Order: sequence, then structure tokens, then C-alpha cells
Amino acid sequence: MRALVIDDDPAMLSIIASILNGLGYDVTKASNGQEGMEGLSSSDIPDVVLVDWNMPVLNGLEFVKLVRKKPKFDGLPIIMVTTELEMSQLALTFDAGVSEYIMKPFSPIMIQEKLQMVGVSVM
Repeated sequence: MRALVIDDDPAMLSIIASILNGLGYDVTKASNGQEGMEGLSSSDIPDVVLVDWNMPVLNGLEFVKLVRKKPKFDGLPIIMVTTELEMSQLALTFDAGVSEYIMKPFSPIMIQEKLQMVGVSVM
């Protein structure tokens, strides 16, 4: 199983990658949405993407909109990782094509539950 994790905070990137590694995922990391798009185009399609919302260069919402314009990524589960609490803002992510979201701070169990909610395998 493969996951792409996109976050501009190196510590958060490491935490999420470590949790996913523990769940049996091979993790590719990117520090912004642009790197994430490059990662998607240069490798096999991952089983899931976890993307932070607030990042420089290309934020998570812009990333999701670009991914959803490409038919080859139809059905790719994308989980937004965010500190955003306002429901109107979260509605924007679903309108853009996000499958689920995880609120920061989170626990490993929360990530595992969200993976299961989007239909992705966990060990």
C-alpha cells in the first residue's frame, strides 16, 4: 500500500508518515502541493493522499482541485489534514473533491479510522 503525504511542516510530515508506516504503508512525502503534483505524475498512483490545507506554493485546496481535474485520479481518496474548524470552510474542501478530513491535533487511531472511512486498507 502506498500513501502520499503533503505538509510544509517537517515535524507534522514525519509524524503522519510514521503513523502510516506503522499501518503498513510505503510513504512518499512532499512539502507543498506543487511537489505533491510532481510526485503524483512521476510515480504509481498512491492508494491514498493526506494533504495539509495551509501551505506555500500550492495549498491543499488548490492541490485537490488540480487532482480532481485529471480523470486518471478518479476515485483516489484524498484526506485533508487541517486546523480549520469552520464548517463553511470544510464544505469548500468537500466541494473540491476531498474524501474526508482530519482535524489537528489528531491521534494515530483517528488516522486509521479515517483511512477505513474512505475505504483504504489498514493492517
